[in-house]
This record gives sequence, structure tokens and C-alpha cells, in this order.
Amino acid sequence: MITVTDLELRAGSRILLSGATLRVQPGDRIGLVGRNGAGKTTTLRVLAGEGEPYGGELRRTGELGYLPQDPREGDLSVTAKDRVLSARGLDELLRDMEKAQTAMAEHADESVRDKAVRKYGRLEERFSSLGGYAAESESARICSNLGLADRVLAQPLRTLSGGQRRRVELARILFAASDAGAGGGAGTILLLDEPTNHLDADSISWLRGFLKSHNGGLIVISHDVELLADVVNKVWFLDATRGEVDVYNMGWQRYLDARAADEKRRRRERANAEKKASVLMAQADKMRAKATKAVAAQNMIKRAEKLVSGLDEVRQADKVAKIRFPEPAPCGKTPLMAEGLSKSYGSLEIFTGVDLAIDKGSRVVILGLNGAGKTTLLRLLGGMEKPDSGGVVAGHGLRLGYYAQEHETLDHNASVWANIRHAAPDTQEQQLRSLLGTFLFAGEQLDQPAGTLSGGEKTRLALAGLVSSAANVLLLDEPTNNLDPASREQVLDALRRYSGAVVLVTHDPGAVEALEPERVILLPDGTEDHWSAEYLELVQLA
Repeated sequence: MITVTDLELRAGSRILLSGATLRVQPGDRIGLVGRNGAGKTTTLRVLAGEGEPYGGELRRTGELGYLPQDPREGDLSVTAKDRVLSARGLDELLRDMEKAQTAMAEHADESVRDKAVRKYGRLEERFSSLGGYAAESESARICSNLGLADRVLAQPLRTLSGGQRRRVELARILFAASDAGAGGGAGTILLLDEPTNHLDADSISWLRGFLKSHNGGLIVISHDVELLADVVNKVWFLDATRGEVDVYNMGWQRYLDARAADEKRRRRERANAEKKASVLMAQADKMRAKATKAVAAQNMIKRAEKLVSGLDEVRQADKVAKIRFPEPAPCGKTPLMAEGLSKSYGSLEIFTGVDLAIDKGSRVVILGLNGAGKTTLLRLLGGMEKPDSGGVVAGHGLRLGYYAQEHETLDHNASVWANIRHAAPDTQEQQLRSLLGTFLFAGEQLDQPAGTLSGGEKTRLALAGLVSSAANVLLLDEPTNNLDPASREQVLDALRRYSGAVVLVTHDPGAVEALEPERVILLPDGTEDHWSAEYLELVQLA
């Protein structure tokens, strides 16, 4: 259970939340919603114990499973399988059991062998108490449903893509919270920040079923409306304007209806009150000229002010970033080419012999199953990694703009201002400040470290860097992740209007439709084909 009283959260001097009293208990499945920058990610971090509140009291009991938007694993040398099993301490037990088995087989001395046998027996007893082989099977089932194949589970984390690592973290949390074996975590409270990022359609469908049946508590931040509609039975709305949380003890659709009805009521009441106040103020103006009626006029003014001041605030429309990709710099006919690109991690071959020519103004989508190398190919094209063989050839006038799904292009320790200044060192200061303003960054938020921004805010900052770049080839890796619907529409509109070349990786069919691609590259084979509507069905599956 989680209980917070008089919770206050701040970003610098900006109040995100004030005086909030909230409670999460088993059976609650809460959708935490609000515009980008309202404080959703900050709230979840504080509830998870990863951040400190500015004020208020917070109490936690029981187990927590927290999935941040940008998980930063410690030891990247461990295998994906061991990382998942570590949620119940099974990874170390399995390794110790293997060592004991080796000792049992290798030692000829009977006393040493007997000692190894006894140790193995203790370890196996402990292994069984934690769910043992049934739990190991359960972890494999969860991983499979999240699109993590056996070959991926055997790999060290450092060889996995950002999306694969995030799915490993999600699998680890769900494994800890599953019912399998003794001591299962059915009462675990799950705190999940955009859990459907990097998942294909089948995995999202399975996740919805898992979360819906989870009988511990759940708080989820998601822009996946279908997940919210299917899973949540309560909604917390963070109102960025008022710095408050509106609690709706109802499912998603009823919440949407209630919000719409509530806003309609507030607007109607305010319109009626303002009309009456206007009449009173007009009458008071007429009476003020006469000394004998001055007191009556003042009473009318007070009554008019009271009519308006007693009303609930009408919710202001959320501000939306004005996103326009840059006017591309002049370039030659083919500004970017790749010849015979191959990439492996250890003995694992990602792809081999990929050829690619990006002509001026061309639009290309890269498709492939998770782990097929889509992000790796973009990183090679953008110069973020080196190929094992082959090479990338820059054509005349090439200006690259790279948007990374894990926000690797941002310096998380540097401020918002330092990041945009690094992206556009030759641009005038006032021009950059105006640009950041259109992306909803202003005031002391410019001094905020990029690592403390929400996922949506990081996306906006990275996109602002692109806009300042005059790029004529954009490499976009999941550019609509973490964005609220209004901001997503701005990105899609920017894609439609951009006249430069685009190479796009996405699970978002709407982004592909906005791009209107001419070609598709299918990984891992590197096959190139003309785009057709049939490929659109593969976007979510890939």
C-alpha cells in the first residue's frame, strides 16, 4: 500500500503538485494522466522512492515494482535471463548450484564430495522455496510474451538494443509480481511509466491481460488509450495549471465522460455568473455618480466579485509545442549512402551486407522484428557506432539530424540551455530562446538538468535540437514515443511538411502514414522494396 498526505512536488521553483492526498491499495489500477510536463513521471519516481518530495508525508508497505521510462541498468555484462531471474534471487542460486554440481563431479575425496552434496541440497531447497523450476519456466513465458526470444535471453545486456533492455526490465518486474511459485508477488504494487514503449501489438495485447488480472496495486502512465480503457478502474488527472490532482474513482471511458461533463458545467456556470456580474457592474457604474447611492453601488460591486470568485476554475487549454522540422540545407542528389554494412555483437550477427542510398527528399521506413537491428542501422548511419564491415558515405552538402529513441543525443547532466546551445553553437542566443519557447521551455526550466525531465519533455528537447540543425537528412527512431496526443499530432504534422529526406523507425502506424514513404528496408536481410499499404500492417507487429 502507498499513502501520501499533503504531497508537494516542485521542479525548481515551479510547483507541480501541492496538497495532494492519495492512496494506492490492492485492486486499484490507476491511470496517471496529464499533459507532458505536468509532473507524471516525477510523481511516479517519488512514489517509487527514487526521488524525494518537496513536502508532505509518504508511507509504503509491501513490495514495489517500478519501471522508469529510461531504465539505467548497472552491470551490462549479465545475461538478459539472469537479469530477469534476479528479481527473485534465482540467478545467483542457479550459479551456486552449478558450482556445487561441478564440485560433486570433480572431487575424488569423499569428504569434500559429501560437503558439496550437502551444499547442493541446501541450495536446491532454497531454490524450491522461491518457486524453483516452475518460476524459471514462468520467467521464460513472460519473456516470450514480451517478444524476448531465447537467443536474446542468452545475450549480455550490453549487446541488446535499448528497446530490448527495456523489455527485459519490464519482464523482470512482471516476473517478480507474478503468482508463480512460493512467495509470488501477487500483492506487489506496480508503478509503470509508458510500459508499451518498444512493444509490438501481440506483446501489448498480452500485457493488457496481465495488468488487468493483477490483483496488487497498479499505477500506469501511458499514451496507449486502449490499454487505459481496458485496464484502469481509477484515474488520477494531474492539472498542471492548478498544481492539483483530480481523483476519479471510475474506469477510463466514464472518466472521459465525467471530465467532459464537468468542464461543460464549469463553463456554463462561469458564463451565467459573468453575465449576472456584468449586469451588476453596469448598474453600479450608473449609481456611483450619485453620492446617495454610493454605498449601494459598492455593495453591487462586491456582490458581482463574489459571484465570479466563488466559481470553480475553468480548465485552461493545454499548451502544445509548435514543432516544425528545419528548412533543409542545400545538398546533392544523394546526400547519404551506405555500402555493405555489417554489424555483430560478439558471435551474434545483427545484419550483414546492407546497401542503402538516401536521395534528396526521399522517405524511407525501416521495418524488422524487435532485435533485427533497426536502431543499430540508424546509429551506424548517424555515426554513433562503427560497422564491422562496409561504410557510410556522406554525399555533397550532407547535414544529418538524428533523433534517438533513448535520448542518447542529450547530455543528461547538462541543462536544457546547454543542450540546445551544443546542438546549435552558431545560432544567436535570442533565436535559441525563442525556439525553446515554442517547445514549451522557458524561465528557470532552461537551467534544469536534462536528466530530470520527463520522457515527453526529453523528446521535445531532442526535437528542438533537430529543428535548430538545418538538417537535410533526418534519422528518426520512434519520434512519437512518450508524447501526449496533442504533441504527437504536432510531430506528425511536422513530418508531413518536412521537405528533406527522412529515414524512420517506428511502431506508430500514424507516423508512417504522415511520412508517406516511398521505400521500405526490411531487416535483418536488408531487402529494399517499394512501399505499399500491405507493409502498414507490419508496422505494429515489428
